[in-house]
Amino acid sequence: MGETAKIILNGQEYEFPVIEGTEKEKAIDISALRATTSYITLDNGFGNTGATKSAITFLNGEKAILRYRGIPIEQICEHSTFIETSYLLIYGELPTKSELEKFEAPFEKYYKLHPDMLNCFAGYPQAGHPMGLLSSMMCSLSGYYPELLKPSLSDDEFEETAAELLAKVNTISACTFKKMQGQDFVEPKEGYSYIENFLHMMFSTREKEYECNETIVAALRKLFILHADHEQNCSTSSVRLVGSSWANLFASISAGVSALWGPLHGGANQKVVEMLEEIQASGGDIDKFIARAKDKNDTYRLMGFGHRVYKNYDPRATIIKKDCERIFDTLGVTDPLLDIALKLEAKVLRDDYFVERKLYPNVDFYSGLIYKAIGIPTVMFPVLFAIGRMPGWIAHWKEMKENPESRIGRPRQIYTGSTERDYVPIDQR
Repeated sequence: MGETAKIILNGQEYEFPVIEGTEKEKAIDISALRATTSYITLDNGFGNTGATKSAITFLNGEKAILRYRGIPIEQICEHSTFIETSYLLIYGELPTKSELEKFEAPFEKYYKLHPDMLNCFAGYPQAGHPMGLLSSMMCSLSGYYPELLKPSLSDDEFEETAAELLAKVNTISACTFKKMQGQDFVEPKEGYSYIENFLHMMFSTREKEYECNETIVAALRKLFILHADHEQNCSTSSVRLVGSSWANLFASISAGVSALWGPLHGGANQKVVEMLEEIQASGGDIDKFIARAKDKNDTYRLMGFGHRVYKNYDPRATIIKKDCERIFDTLGVTDPLLDIALKLEAKVLRDDYFVERKLYPNVDFYSGLIYKAIGIPTVMFPVLFAIGRMPGWIAHWKEMKENPESRIGRPRQIYTGSTERDYVPIDQR
């Protein structure tokens, strides 16, 4: 018999099986807890609760390990493209040359938006947040592909939907930027890679075509790959929860975009830049802000340090830090925010307060600086995060739909409201 865990309630002993993953992670399977004992568990934020079994991403925060389908993120960033990484996450294996070509072939067609969709952009306020527009546009795709809204898709239908979403999020994101800038949309260009097309549609105008810089393309490739999946985070869990009701993939992805919008998730790198700007505006006194972060009576916190999962240096930050410095050197950018960021990081890493609490720089600390150097406004940062996270969302939706153990998500609660009381007519209140 395998390992078990015992719970004693009111003198009665209950036994539950222990599940072990391929990386020796262990969980107490309490699926039968309520049926057996009438009790539930309470875990605010689900920090200790496994909602599913998954074979997509392995993350060990204590050892700073991140692997996609078993492959270390360092190797993927060095050798892979974003589209190949997407295939790996969605289908579980690295593609052969012919498989990759087949997967990527429809992208040229799917980059283009339906003419009617442009009317949706026209009716959206220019001052509206681009994540609101992105979420709306991703969900509205369901209106253009009603044949793909069935609860169960064939392999060909799913492949079509996945390619459609990966291509369309590229174009829609670029169009949200153009809408925000009050500029005309730019058509995708044949023969360009995924990232080159995005930059072209973002920064080209009718008067001048944007010239792609290899250093920028390489940095965005890594950022998209590093953001492609991150286990059961807030937005991915949202996609799975919405999809568990058998909602279509478009609606589920739209929910993921909305969850990513929050400053504690996809908007975190925006908050890092805003923090650095605040330090700069105050005269660059880094020590003052560090002291505030350490003051238990002050609610101030340093953005970009620490992580809900990582209790070591974020491996994604290690990879992208080099590209951040390379981009600034290549573009000849002299941004005081980078100097402040480097000095802040150096001081935090030498400060016992932060070291003891394992508050190391995370990927958001440098990604925002890269986006800023490229010329992307802070309000667009979570949109770029959404582009990168798209394959992970698709992969998790697919895995959930194919899992025979999947059931509709329905968390429980501990009620803390009033006990039973009588209704009082309005003239007696």
